[in-house]
Amino acid sequence: MRTATLGPAERTVALAAMAERELDVLVVGAGVVGAGTALDAATRGLSTGLVEARDWASGTSSRSSKLIHGGLRYLEMLDFALVREALKERGLLLERLAPHLVKPVPFLYPLQHKGWERLYAGSGVALYDAMSVSSGHGRGLPVHRHLSRKHALRVAPALKKDALVGALQYYDAQMDDARFVTELVRTAASYGAQVANAARVIGFLREGERVVGALVQDVEGGTEYEIRAKQVVNATGVWTDDTQGLIGERGQFHVRASKGIHLVVPKDRIHSSTGLILRTEKSVLFVIPWGRHWIIGTTDTDWDLDKAHPAASSADIDYLLQHVNSVLNTPLTRDDVQGVYAGLRPLLAGESDATSKLSREHTVAHPAPGLVVVAGGKYTTYRVMAKDAVDEAVHGLDQRVAACVTEDTPLLGAEGYKALWNARARIAARTGLHVARVEHLLNRYGSMTEEILELILADPTLGEPLPAADDYLRAEIVYAASHEGARHLDDVLTRRTRISIETFDRGTRSARLCAELMAPVLGWDEGRIDREVQHYEKRVEAERESQRQPDDLTADAARLGAPDIVPI
Repeated sequence: MRTATLGPAERTVALAAMAERELDVLVVGAGVVGAGTALDAATRGLSTGLVEARDWASGTSSRSSKLIHGGLRYLEMLDFALVREALKERGLLLERLAPHLVKPVPFLYPLQHKGWERLYAGSGVALYDAMSVSSGHGRGLPVHRHLSRKHALRVAPALKKDALVGALQYYDAQMDDARFVTELVRTAASYGAQVANAARVIGFLREGERVVGALVQDVEGGTEYEIRAKQVVNATGVWTDDTQGLIGERGQFHVRASKGIHLVVPKDRIHSSTGLILRTEKSVLFVIPWGRHWIIGTTDTDWDLDKAHPAASSADIDYLLQHVNSVLNTPLTRDDVQGVYAGLRPLLAGESDATSKLSREHTVAHPAPGLVVVAGGKYTTYRVMAKDAVDEAVHGLDQRVAACVTEDTPLLGAEGYKALWNARARIAARTGLHVARVEHLLNRYGSMTEEILELILADPTLGEPLPAADDYLRAEIVYAASHEGARHLDDVLTRRTRISIETFDRGTRSARLCAELMAPVLGWDEGRIDREVQHYEKRVEAERESQRQPDDLTADAARLGAPDIVPI
């Protein structure tokens, strides 16, 4: 299998190749489902294209809780099939598909009532573990355990003594959602898929009632391409209805957006060796370990404003702080919040008025000949959604097509990762990097770490950390532009790295150096560097302003004060 390099030249070649001859499958939207669909199609031997209007995972798929989980609360809703499916996928990702990206994470569930609650919640978590093991892919995680109050407070000293009478501890998994999607896209490309970001579908091609492709605009260059395909898959998440509107076909279902916001705080603000899961009146609240930080989320509210840049309001932030502070010894304040991000869940509407009760199941439909739509679902079950979408597309292909093989197709970086992890001390000695730096690289790039090390060998200054975001090496910024398809400074600070939410300055102090590192790869001059930096600074300023607003309407208006660097 060849390594997929997604630099500027490869993007140009991919757009031309897609327009040159008819594809079997064209996938629209490069979130986790679209990227997974492209990988599924390519690994079945189908000629495949993938186009994305902005950046890989720039919508929902970079703004999640960053969990790979079965969904304990769906057990309470008696949705056993969804939980079983998700737990199988969790196991596959941990053990086989992406062990370099997906890691176990412990959670503590405080009990607030003696007797019945331990029996009730304990039965649910025991069932959760049993379903995981019965899936055949759940033996890698520790089983849950019951803790007394005293033991729970040793594990999580940050908790108030009167906030619990005991606790349960169980395990799920987590990953960097945007990085995961980038590796999905690169893996699809390594199997022959043609992929291009900043490539927007502005219309569909039709022959009578049949959809036969899409008119795609290079957002940056303005060139339009007619890309013909036997089947087009619409995997645009919360934009599903908008995309369907381009051909006047809404389809059999409606996708509704639910906003979830998350706060990022430094690790030292909450003294705990485990994540937390807390009940709220509407749903659950997670406190998730995230390197040198905690992620606190999420909210669950209806959203019908700008989909590209959902805004977190002051009320959203207060809601999360209020709920997490109800169990903490030392309350968090606004000053403790390093980063804030908001995302939209694509939910299938019609079941209930409350978004927290809308379905997390997914649906695949064929609303017009030549067009498949996939929507809904959970991040964890992206591979199943992708399989179902390609299965549906195959019905419209006049040829025999192999069955799905993605259950046995590791992502780039997975093969050889464990051996390299075992050799990390030798790699550190060979390269001169500290072993902690090598571990950081291996857990972000897996066996692709060798490509980063080659950049550092060619230019040792790239082995230095960024001064204002020293978790990251300069080489990672160059690599994002040369190998991972980053086109703009925002792509790097927000998605290829997490500098935008992991620093109190939200990346503004790193912006110029990062732009200068990207410039030689992308052919930027000084004027373009200035423009990228100014755009990023305005974006951060607009986000901060939105987070001071009292409600969604005013927050949305404030966030839209910073235009996209390339209008979409």
